[in-house]
Amino acid sequence: MNRREFLASAAAAAAPGEWSAGPVHHILPAATHDRFLVKVSLKQPARRAPVLSVGSRRIAGVASGTRGRFWAFDVPGLAPATRYELRLRADGASTDPWPLSTFPVPEAEPERFRLLVYTCAGGNENMTIEGIAPPYWVSIANRRKLFAQGLKRQPDAMVAIGDHVYWDLRFGRASGRLPMGSTPWAQREIGVFNRDIPVLGTPNEAILERAVSPQVADLYGTLFRSTPTHFVQDDHDYFENDEAIPAGISFPPDDFMMRLARATQHLYYPEFLPDAARPAGLPGASASDRFPGLAEAFGTLRFGRLAELLICDCRRFQTLKGPHATLIPENAEAWIRFRLKESPAAHVVQVPSMPIGWSAGKWGEWYPDLLGSNGKLSVAQPKYFWQEGWKSQHDRLLAAASATRNRIPLFISGDLHAMAHGAIEQSGRLDLRSNPVHSILAGSISTGPTMWPSAARGTPPQVASGVNIRTTLDPLENNGFTIADFHRDRIEFQQFRWKMGQPEELLDRLEPFHKFTLTRT
Repeated sequence: MNRREFLASAAAAAAPGEWSAGPVHHILPAATHDRFLVKVSLKQPARRAPVLSVGSRRIAGVASGTRGRFWAFDVPGLAPATRYELRLRADGASTDPWPLSTFPVPEAEPERFRLLVYTCAGGNENMTIEGIAPPYWVSIANRRKLFAQGLKRQPDAMVAIGDHVYWDLRFGRASGRLPMGSTPWAQREIGVFNRDIPVLGTPNEAILERAVSPQVADLYGTLFRSTPTHFVQDDHDYFENDEAIPAGISFPPDDFMMRLARATQHLYYPEFLPDAARPAGLPGASASDRFPGLAEAFGTLRFGRLAELLICDCRRFQTLKGPHATLIPENAEAWIRFRLKESPAAHVVQVPSMPIGWSAGKWGEWYPDLLGSNGKLSVAQPKYFWQEGWKSQHDRLLAAASATRNRIPLFISGDLHAMAHGAIEQSGRLDLRSNPVHSILAGSISTGPTMWPSAARGTPPQVASGVNIRTTLDPLENNGFTIADFHRDRIEFQQFRWKMGQPEELLDRLEPFHKFTLTRT
Protein backbone atom coordinates (compact mmCIF):
# COMPACT_ATOMS: atom_id res chain seq x y z
CA MET A 1 0.00 0.00 0.00
CA ASN A 2 1.51 3.37 -0.99
CA ARG A 3 1.03 6.52 1.09
CA ARG A 4 -1.87 7.84 -1.00
CA GLU A 5 -3.72 4.52 -0.69
CA PHE A 6 -3.01 4.50 3.04
CA LEU A 7 -4.47 7.99 3.48
CA ALA A 8 -7.55 7.01 1.52
CA SER A 9 -8.06 4.05 3.85
CA ALA A 10 -7.61 6.33 6.85
CA ALA A 11 -10.21 8.76 5.49
CA ALA A 12 -12.63 5.89 4.97
CA ALA A 13 -11.99 4.71 8.52
CA ALA A 14 -12.93 8.17 9.79
CA ALA A 15 -16.47 7.94 8.42
CA PRO A 16 -19.08 8.35 11.18
CA GLY A 17 -20.07 5.10 12.82
CA GLU A 18 -17.25 3.06 11.25
CA TRP A 19 -14.57 3.60 13.88
CA SER A 20 -14.87 3.32 17.65
CA ALA A 21 -12.90 5.64 19.91
CA GLY A 22 -13.71 3.49 22.92
CA PRO A 23 -12.35 5.23 26.03
CA VAL A 24 -10.66 8.06 24.10
CA HIS A 25 -11.88 11.66 23.99
CA HIS A 26 -9.27 13.08 21.61
CA ILE A 27 -6.12 12.03 19.73
CA LEU A 28 -3.54 14.36 18.16
CA PRO A 29 -0.36 12.79 16.74
CA ALA A 30 2.95 14.15 15.47
CA ALA A 31 5.38 12.28 13.23
CA THR A 32 8.81 12.44 11.68
CA HIS A 33 10.62 9.84 9.58
CA ASP A 34 11.46 7.79 12.69
CA ARG A 35 9.26 8.87 15.61
CA PHE A 36 5.67 9.40 16.72
CA LEU A 37 4.43 11.60 19.54
CA VAL A 38 0.75 11.04 20.37
CA LYS A 39 -1.32 13.19 22.75
CA VAL A 40 -4.53 11.65 24.09
CA SER A 41 -7.27 12.51 26.54
CA LEU A 42 -9.65 9.92 27.96
CA LYS A 43 -13.35 10.20 28.64
CA GLN A 44 -12.75 9.02 32.21
CA PRO A 45 -9.60 9.08 34.36
CA ALA A 46 -7.49 5.95 33.99
CA ARG A 47 -6.68 3.88 37.07
CA ARG A 48 -3.39 2.79 35.48
CA ALA A 49 -1.35 3.94 32.51
CA PRO A 50 -3.05 3.24 29.17
CA VAL A 51 -1.06 1.34 26.54
CA LEU A 52 -0.62 2.30 22.90
CA SER A 53 0.07 -0.52 20.46
CA VAL A 54 2.22 0.54 17.48
CA GLY A 55 2.56 -2.50 15.28
CA SER A 56 4.03 -5.17 17.56
CA ARG A 57 5.30 -2.65 20.12
CA ARG A 58 3.51 -1.69 23.34
CA ILE A 59 4.08 1.84 24.70
CA ALA A 60 2.90 2.78 28.18
CA GLY A 61 1.45 6.24 28.43
CA VAL A 62 3.09 8.97 30.51
CA ALA A 63 0.65 11.16 32.40
CA SER A 64 0.62 14.74 31.12
CA GLY A 65 -1.56 16.03 33.97
CA THR A 66 -2.27 14.81 37.47
CA ARG A 67 -5.96 13.93 37.11
CA GLY A 68 -5.63 10.74 35.03
CA ARG A 69 -7.26 11.92 31.80
CA PHE A 70 -4.32 13.23 29.74
CA TRP A 71 -1.56 10.97 28.44
CA ALA A 72 1.36 11.18 26.03
CA PHE A 73 3.07 8.42 24.08
CA ASP A 74 6.61 8.78 22.75
CA VAL A 75 7.44 6.21 20.06
CA PRO A 76 11.03 6.46 18.73
CA GLY A 77 12.95 4.04 16.53
CA LEU A 78 10.39 3.67 13.75
CA ALA A 79 11.02 2.81 10.10
CA PRO A 80 10.67 5.70 7.63
CA ALA A 81 7.78 5.99 5.16
CA THR A 82 6.03 3.13 6.90
CA ARG A 83 2.36 2.59 7.75
CA TYR A 84 1.78 1.44 11.32
CA GLU A 85 -1.42 0.19 12.92
CA LEU A 86 -2.17 1.79 16.29
CA ARG A 87 -4.62 0.85 19.03
CA LEU A 88 -5.07 2.31 22.51
CA ARG A 89 -6.22 0.36 25.55
CA ALA A 90 -7.21 1.90 28.89
CA ASP A 91 -8.63 0.05 31.91
CA GLY A 92 -9.92 -2.85 29.83
CA ALA A 93 -11.49 -0.73 27.08
CA SER A 94 -10.02 -0.24 23.63
CA THR A 95 -10.23 1.86 20.49
CA ASP A 96 -10.51 0.26 17.10
CA PRO A 97 -7.17 0.12 15.24
CA TRP A 98 -6.16 3.15 13.19
CA PRO A 99 -3.30 3.84 10.74
CA LEU A 100 -0.51 6.38 11.10
CA SER A 101 2.52 6.72 8.85
CA THR A 102 6.03 8.02 9.32
CA PHE A 103 7.49 10.57 6.87
CA PRO A 104 10.22 9.79 4.33
CA VAL A 105 13.83 10.12 5.46
CA PRO A 106 15.30 13.62 4.95
CA GLU A 107 17.36 12.32 2.00
CA ALA A 108 14.34 10.84 0.17
CA GLU A 109 12.94 12.31 -3.06
CA PRO A 110 9.13 12.09 -2.73
CA GLU A 111 7.09 13.30 -5.68
CA ARG A 112 4.44 15.21 -3.75
CA PHE A 113 3.67 16.52 -0.28
CA ARG A 114 0.17 17.76 0.55
CA LEU A 115 -0.35 20.18 3.46
CA LEU A 116 -3.54 21.34 5.20
CA VAL A 117 -3.04 24.69 6.97
CA TYR A 118 -5.36 27.07 8.82
CA THR A 119 -5.55 29.41 11.81
CA CYS A 120 -7.82 30.47 14.68
CA ALA A 121 -9.78 27.29 15.41
CA GLY A 122 -10.46 28.04 19.10
CA GLY A 123 -13.50 29.40 20.93
CA ASN A 124 -16.06 28.05 23.40
CA GLU A 125 -19.40 28.12 21.60
CA ASN A 126 -21.35 28.18 24.90
CA MET A 127 -19.77 31.23 26.50
CA THR A 128 -21.32 34.65 27.00
CA ILE A 129 -19.33 37.85 26.46
CA GLU A 130 -20.67 41.02 27.99
CA GLY A 131 -21.72 43.55 25.37
CA ILE A 132 -21.46 41.18 22.39
CA ALA A 133 -24.42 39.25 21.03
CA PRO A 134 -23.67 35.59 20.23
CA PRO A 135 -22.63 33.68 18.24
CA TYR A 136 -18.97 34.63 18.50
CA TRP A 137 -17.53 31.59 16.77
CA VAL A 138 -18.52 28.95 14.27
CA SER A 139 -20.18 26.03 16.05
CA ILE A 140 -18.10 22.99 16.94
CA ALA A 141 -20.21 20.91 14.55
CA ASN A 142 -19.48 23.22 11.63
CA ARG A 143 -15.80 23.57 12.49
CA ARG A 144 -15.60 19.78 12.38
CA LYS A 145 -17.25 19.87 8.96
CA LEU A 146 -14.53 22.25 7.77
CA PHE A 147 -11.93 19.87 9.15
CA ALA A 148 -13.65 16.96 7.43
CA GLN A 149 -13.48 18.80 4.12
CA GLY A 150 -9.76 19.41 4.62
CA LEU A 151 -9.13 15.79 5.57
CA LYS A 152 -11.17 14.65 2.59
CA ARG A 153 -8.28 15.97 0.47
CA GLN A 154 -5.98 13.43 2.18
CA PRO A 155 -3.23 15.75 3.43
CA ASP A 156 0.11 14.28 4.48
CA ALA A 157 0.26 16.71 7.42
CA MET A 158 -1.54 19.61 9.08
CA VAL A 159 -0.30 22.92 10.50
CA ALA A 160 -2.56 24.91 12.86
CA ILE A 161 -1.23 28.46 13.20
CA GLY A 162 -2.17 29.82 16.60
CA ASP A 163 -5.24 30.83 18.58
CA HIS A 164 -6.27 27.31 19.49
CA VAL A 165 -7.65 28.77 22.74
CA TYR A 166 -9.57 31.98 23.43
CA TRP A 167 -9.64 32.65 27.17
CA ASP A 168 -8.08 36.08 27.74
CA LEU A 169 -7.78 36.87 31.44
CA ARG A 170 -6.57 40.45 31.90
CA PHE A 171 -6.14 42.21 28.56
CA GLY A 172 -8.81 43.22 26.11
CA ARG A 173 -10.16 46.03 28.26
CA ALA A 174 -9.15 48.55 25.58
CA SER A 175 -12.31 47.38 23.81
CA GLY A 176 -14.38 48.50 26.78
CA ARG A 177 -15.37 44.91 27.65
CA LEU A 178 -14.15 42.40 30.16
CA PRO A 179 -11.70 39.84 28.76
CA MET A 180 -13.59 36.69 27.86
CA GLY A 181 -12.00 34.57 30.61
CA SER A 182 -12.94 37.15 33.24
CA THR A 183 -16.61 37.57 32.39
CA PRO A 184 -19.21 36.65 35.02
CA TRP A 185 -20.19 33.64 32.88
CA ALA A 186 -16.59 32.40 32.71
CA GLN A 187 -15.96 32.82 36.40
CA ARG A 188 -19.23 31.11 37.28
CA GLU A 189 -19.04 28.21 34.80
CA ILE A 190 -15.29 27.64 34.47
CA GLY A 191 -13.66 29.17 37.54
CA VAL A 192 -11.01 31.71 38.51
CA PHE A 193 -7.32 30.91 38.18
CA ASN A 194 -5.02 31.55 41.13
CA ARG A 195 -1.93 33.15 39.59
CA ASP A 196 0.14 32.53 42.74
CA ILE A 197 0.21 28.72 42.45
CA PRO A 198 1.30 26.26 39.73
CA VAL A 199 -1.13 25.21 37.00
CA LEU A 200 -0.73 21.43 37.16
CA GLY A 201 -1.33 19.57 40.39
CA THR A 202 -3.42 22.37 41.89
CA PRO A 203 -7.07 23.51 41.58
CA ASN A 204 -5.89 25.47 38.51
CA GLU A 205 -5.60 22.21 36.57
CA ALA A 206 -9.33 21.48 36.67
CA ILE A 207 -10.07 25.09 35.65
CA LEU A 208 -7.66 24.76 32.71
CA GLU A 209 -9.39 21.58 31.57
CA ARG A 210 -12.81 23.23 31.74
CA ALA A 211 -11.53 26.24 29.77
CA VAL A 212 -9.57 24.36 27.08
CA SER A 213 -11.28 21.00 26.52
CA PRO A 214 -14.35 22.53 24.80
CA GLN A 215 -11.99 24.36 22.42
CA VAL A 216 -9.51 21.58 21.62
CA ALA A 217 -10.51 18.08 22.78
CA ASP A 218 -14.19 18.49 21.89
CA LEU A 219 -13.28 20.12 18.58
CA TYR A 220 -10.64 17.73 17.28
CA GLY A 221 -11.89 14.51 18.84
CA THR A 222 -10.26 11.72 16.83
CA LEU A 223 -10.58 13.32 13.38
CA PHE A 224 -6.81 13.81 12.98
CA ARG A 225 -5.68 10.48 14.42
CA SER A 226 -4.08 9.48 11.07
CA THR A 227 -2.77 12.93 10.11
CA PRO A 228 0.45 14.26 11.69
CA THR A 229 -0.27 17.61 13.35
CA HIS A 230 1.84 20.70 14.03
CA PHE A 231 0.49 23.33 16.43
CA VAL A 232 2.22 26.68 16.89
CA GLN A 233 1.00 29.05 19.59
CA ASP A 234 0.01 32.71 19.21
CA ASP A 235 -1.13 35.43 21.61
CA HIS A 236 -4.47 33.97 22.76
CA ASP A 237 -2.77 30.65 23.51
CA TYR A 238 -1.02 32.54 26.32
CA PHE A 239 -4.48 33.49 27.62
CA GLU A 240 -4.19 37.16 26.60
CA ASN A 241 -4.76 39.44 23.64
CA ASP A 242 -1.66 41.24 22.37
CA GLU A 243 -2.19 44.72 23.72
CA ALA A 244 -0.20 47.74 24.90
CA ILE A 245 -2.04 50.52 26.74
CA PRO A 246 -0.90 52.82 29.55
CA ALA A 247 -2.51 50.44 32.06
CA GLY A 248 -0.28 47.55 30.97
CA ILE A 249 1.41 45.52 28.26
CA SER A 250 0.47 41.91 27.68
CA PHE A 251 3.66 40.56 26.07
CA PRO A 252 6.23 39.14 26.48
CA PRO A 253 4.25 36.67 28.58
CA ASP A 254 4.62 36.75 32.33
CA ASP A 255 5.35 33.61 34.32
CA PHE A 256 1.72 32.57 34.77
CA MET A 257 0.93 33.10 31.08
CA MET A 258 3.90 30.87 30.25
CA ARG A 259 2.68 28.21 32.68
CA LEU A 260 -0.79 28.23 31.12
CA ALA A 261 0.54 28.02 27.56
CA ARG A 262 3.00 25.25 28.40
CA ALA A 263 0.38 23.29 30.33
CA THR A 264 -2.11 23.57 27.46
CA GLN A 265 0.43 22.27 24.96
CA HIS A 266 1.59 19.56 27.37
CA LEU A 267 -1.95 18.25 27.87
CA TYR A 268 -3.61 18.68 24.49
CA TYR A 269 -1.38 18.79 21.41
CA PRO A 270 2.11 17.63 20.41
CA GLU A 271 5.26 19.62 20.78
CA PHE A 272 7.65 19.65 17.82
CA LEU A 273 9.72 16.52 17.37
CA PRO A 274 13.50 16.88 16.93
CA ASP A 275 15.10 17.60 13.58
CA ALA A 276 18.80 17.02 12.98
CA ALA A 277 19.08 20.40 11.23
CA ARG A 278 17.40 22.37 14.04
CA PRO A 279 19.58 23.26 17.05
CA ALA A 280 18.44 21.47 20.20
CA GLY A 281 19.25 24.57 22.25
CA LEU A 282 16.83 27.00 20.64
CA PRO A 283 14.60 28.81 23.17
CA GLY A 284 11.78 26.60 24.40
CA ALA A 285 13.51 23.36 23.38
CA SER A 286 14.82 20.35 25.28
CA ALA A 287 12.98 21.16 28.52
CA SER A 288 13.58 18.65 31.32
CA ASP A 289 9.84 18.15 31.89
CA ARG A 290 9.23 16.97 28.32
CA PHE A 291 10.23 13.89 26.34
CA PRO A 292 13.82 14.08 25.00
CA GLY A 293 14.48 16.59 22.25
CA LEU A 294 11.03 18.17 22.04
CA ALA A 295 10.66 21.84 21.10
CA GLU A 296 7.78 24.05 22.16
CA ALA A 297 8.16 27.27 20.15
CA PHE A 298 10.21 26.55 17.01
CA GLY A 299 9.58 23.47 14.90
CA THR A 300 10.37 21.79 11.62
CA LEU A 301 8.10 19.92 9.24
CA ARG A 302 10.49 18.02 6.96
CA PHE A 303 9.22 15.85 4.11
CA GLY A 304 12.30 14.40 2.46
CA ARG A 305 14.14 16.72 0.11
CA LEU A 306 10.85 18.11 -1.14
CA ALA A 307 9.71 20.49 1.62
CA GLU A 308 11.00 21.99 4.85
CA LEU A 309 8.68 24.21 6.88
CA LEU A 310 10.19 26.44 9.59
CA ILE A 311 7.43 27.03 12.17
CA CYS A 312 7.84 29.92 14.63
CA ASP A 313 6.07 31.27 17.70
CA CYS A 314 6.44 35.07 17.54
CA ARG A 315 5.03 35.77 21.03
CA ARG A 316 6.83 33.73 23.67
CA PHE A 317 10.23 35.37 23.36
CA GLN A 318 9.43 38.80 21.93
CA THR A 319 11.53 41.62 23.37
CA LEU A 320 10.98 45.32 24.01
CA LYS A 321 14.44 46.69 23.16
CA GLY A 322 13.54 49.47 20.76
CA PRO A 323 15.71 49.31 17.63
CA HIS A 324 17.15 45.99 18.86
CA ALA A 325 13.78 44.39 19.69
CA THR A 326 12.84 41.06 18.11
CA LEU A 327 9.74 38.90 17.82
CA ILE A 328 11.87 35.82 17.11
CA PRO A 329 15.04 35.31 19.20
CA GLU A 330 18.31 36.05 17.47
CA ASN A 331 19.49 32.43 17.47
CA ALA A 332 16.14 31.26 16.08
CA GLU A 333 16.40 33.89 13.35
CA ALA A 334 19.92 32.64 12.59
CA TRP A 335 18.55 29.09 12.25
CA ILE A 336 15.87 30.30 9.81
CA ARG A 337 18.33 32.22 7.69
CA PHE A 338 20.78 29.32 7.65
CA ARG A 339 18.11 26.85 6.54
CA LEU A 340 16.90 29.21 3.82
CA LYS A 341 20.43 29.22 2.46
CA GLU A 342 21.63 25.67 3.13
CA SER A 343 18.63 23.34 3.18
CA PRO A 344 18.69 20.71 0.41
CA ALA A 345 14.88 20.82 0.23
CA ALA A 346 13.29 22.07 -2.96
CA HIS A 347 10.96 24.30 -0.92
CA VAL A 348 11.74 26.04 2.36
CA VAL A 349 8.75 27.88 3.82
CA GLN A 350 8.59 30.25 6.77
CA VAL A 351 5.52 29.75 8.97
CA PRO A 352 5.46 32.51 11.60
CA SER A 353 2.53 32.86 13.96
CA MET A 354 2.15 36.52 12.90
CA PRO A 355 1.16 37.58 9.36
CA ILE A 356 3.51 39.08 6.83
CA GLY A 357 2.41 41.93 4.54
CA TRP A 358 -0.95 42.81 6.04
CA SER A 359 -1.99 44.65 9.19
CA ALA A 360 -5.10 45.52 11.16
CA GLY A 361 -3.43 48.12 13.37
CA LYS A 362 -2.87 45.78 16.35
CA TRP A 363 -0.04 46.47 18.76
CA GLY A 364 1.82 43.18 18.49
CA GLU A 365 2.49 43.26 14.74
CA TRP A 366 5.61 43.66 12.67
CA TYR A 367 4.25 47.04 11.56
CA PRO A 368 3.82 50.51 13.17
CA ASP A 369 0.41 51.10 11.56
CA LEU A 370 -2.59 52.51 13.40
CA LEU A 371 -6.12 52.89 12.06
CA GLY A 372 -6.93 56.51 11.26
CA SER A 373 -10.28 58.29 11.36
CA ASN A 374 -10.48 57.89 7.58
CA GLY A 375 -10.50 54.09 7.92
CA LYS A 376 -6.98 53.76 6.52
CA LEU A 377 -3.86 52.45 8.20
CA SER A 378 -1.02 54.90 8.56
CA VAL A 379 2.03 55.77 10.64
CA ALA A 380 0.95 59.39 11.18
CA GLN A 381 0.48 58.70 14.89
CA PRO A 382 2.94 56.65 16.93
CA LYS A 383 1.72 53.24 18.09
CA TYR A 384 2.08 53.03 21.85
CA PHE A 385 5.09 50.93 22.86
CA TRP A 386 5.55 49.49 19.36
CA GLN A 387 9.20 48.49 18.79
CA GLU A 388 11.02 49.51 15.64
CA GLY A 389 13.30 46.49 15.88
CA TRP A 390 10.34 44.24 15.01
CA LYS A 391 10.11 45.77 11.54
CA SER A 392 13.88 45.48 11.11
CA GLN A 393 13.70 41.76 11.82
CA HIS A 394 10.75 41.47 9.42
CA ASP A 395 12.86 43.00 6.66
CA ARG A 396 15.82 40.72 7.40
CA LEU A 397 13.59 37.66 7.07
CA LEU A 398 12.10 38.96 3.82
CA ALA A 399 15.56 39.70 2.43
CA ALA A 400 16.84 36.25 3.39
CA ALA A 401 13.89 34.59 1.65
CA SER A 402 14.27 36.67 -1.51
CA ALA A 403 18.02 36.05 -1.67
CA THR A 404 17.49 32.31 -2.24
CA ARG A 405 17.26 32.35 -6.03
CA ASN A 406 16.57 28.67 -6.66
CA ARG A 407 13.44 28.54 -4.49
CA ILE A 408 10.06 30.21 -4.13
CA PRO A 409 10.32 32.77 -1.30
CA LEU A 410 7.23 31.98 0.77
CA PHE A 411 5.53 32.76 4.08
CA ILE A 412 2.33 31.07 5.25
CA SER A 413 0.73 32.62 8.34
CA GLY A 414 -2.52 33.15 10.20
CA ASP A 415 -3.72 35.40 13.05
CA LEU A 416 -5.56 37.95 10.88
CA HIS A 417 -8.71 35.82 10.44
CA ALA A 418 -8.63 36.03 6.67
CA MET A 419 -7.48 34.41 3.46
CA ALA A 420 -5.15 36.21 1.08
CA HIS A 421 -2.23 35.82 -1.29
CA GLY A 422 0.22 38.32 -2.66
CA ALA A 423 3.83 38.81 -3.70
CA ILE A 424 5.72 41.42 -1.64
CA GLU A 425 7.82 43.56 -3.95
CA GLN A 426 8.91 46.24 -1.49
CA SER A 427 9.16 46.82 2.25
CA GLY A 428 10.40 50.28 3.10
CA ARG A 429 13.81 50.63 1.49
CA LEU A 430 14.01 46.91 0.82
CA ASP A 431 13.54 46.24 -2.91
CA LEU A 432 12.36 42.68 -3.56
CA ARG A 433 11.22 43.04 -7.17
CA SER A 434 13.95 40.79 -8.54
CA ASN A 435 12.50 37.88 -6.50
CA PRO A 436 9.24 38.87 -4.78
CA VAL A 437 8.33 37.13 -1.53
CA HIS A 438 4.96 35.39 -1.53
CA SER A 439 2.75 35.68 1.53
CA ILE A 440 -0.37 33.60 2.18
CA LEU A 441 -3.00 34.01 4.88
CA ALA A 442 -4.25 30.49 5.42
CA GLY A 443 -7.87 31.01 6.51
CA SER A 444 -9.70 30.97 9.84
CA ILE A 445 -11.70 27.96 11.01
CA SER A 446 -13.73 29.40 13.87
CA THR A 447 -14.12 33.17 13.55
CA GLY A 448 -17.72 34.33 13.98
CA PRO A 449 -19.51 37.52 12.97
CA THR A 450 -18.27 39.71 15.82
CA MET A 451 -14.66 38.49 15.83
CA TRP A 452 -13.50 39.44 12.33
CA PRO A 453 -10.87 42.22 12.23
CA SER A 454 -13.38 44.55 10.61
CA ALA A 455 -15.75 44.05 13.55
CA ALA A 456 -13.26 43.87 16.40
CA ARG A 457 -10.75 46.48 15.16
CA GLY A 458 -12.75 48.57 12.72
CA THR A 459 -10.93 47.47 9.58
CA PRO A 460 -10.36 44.38 7.50
CA PRO A 461 -6.70 43.49 6.98
CA GLN A 462 -4.95 46.09 4.86
CA VAL A 463 -1.54 46.21 3.24
CA ALA A 464 0.86 47.59 5.82
CA SER A 465 2.37 51.03 5.32
CA GLY A 466 5.54 51.00 3.29
CA VAL A 467 4.80 47.55 1.89
CA ASN A 468 3.97 46.97 -1.76
CA ILE A 469 2.12 43.72 -2.52
CA ARG A 470 1.00 42.42 -5.89
CA THR A 471 -2.06 40.38 -4.94
CA THR A 472 -3.98 37.55 -6.53
CA LEU A 473 -6.42 37.50 -3.57
CA ASP A 474 -7.03 40.53 -1.39
CA PRO A 475 -7.76 39.69 2.27
CA LEU A 476 -11.12 37.96 2.48
CA GLU A 477 -12.87 37.63 5.84
CA ASN A 478 -14.26 34.15 5.35
CA ASN A 479 -13.81 30.93 7.25
CA GLY A 480 -11.74 28.37 5.47
CA PHE A 481 -8.40 26.65 4.99
CA THR A 482 -5.63 26.19 2.46
CA ILE A 483 -4.37 23.03 0.77
CA ALA A 484 -0.82 23.23 -0.62
CA ASP A 485 0.63 20.58 -2.93
CA PHE A 486 4.44 20.64 -3.06
CA HIS A 487 6.12 19.29 -6.21
CA ARG A 488 9.78 19.60 -7.14
CA ASP A 489 9.22 22.48 -9.55
CA ARG A 490 6.11 24.15 -8.12
CA ILE A 491 3.59 24.54 -5.30
CA GLU A 492 -0.12 24.35 -6.14
CA PHE A 493 -2.57 26.06 -3.78
CA GLN A 494 -6.28 25.59 -3.27
CA GLN A 495 -8.25 27.79 -0.85
CA PHE A 496 -11.68 26.85 0.51
CA ARG A 497 -14.21 29.19 2.11
CA TRP A 498 -17.51 29.39 3.93
CA LYS A 499 -19.03 31.99 6.24
CA MET A 500 -21.73 32.03 8.88
CA GLY A 501 -24.98 33.13 7.29
CA GLN A 502 -24.44 30.92 4.26
CA PRO A 503 -26.33 27.60 4.07
CA GLU A 504 -24.70 25.02 6.32
CA GLU A 505 -25.22 22.31 3.72
CA LEU A 506 -22.50 24.03 1.65
CA LEU A 507 -20.01 22.68 4.20
CA ASP A 508 -20.68 19.16 2.96
CA ARG A 509 -19.62 19.94 -0.59
CA LEU A 510 -16.92 22.61 -0.45
CA GLU A 511 -14.82 23.17 -3.53
CA PRO A 512 -11.82 25.49 -3.88
CA PHE A 513 -12.81 29.04 -4.75
CA HIS A 514 -9.25 30.24 -5.40
CA LYS A 515 -6.40 28.34 -7.03
CA PHE A 516 -2.91 29.46 -7.95
CA THR A 517 0.49 27.94 -8.65
CA LEU A 518 3.94 29.20 -7.70
CA THR A 519 6.77 27.91 -9.89
CA ARG A 520 10.47 27.63 -9.12
CA THR A 521 12.67 29.68 -11.40
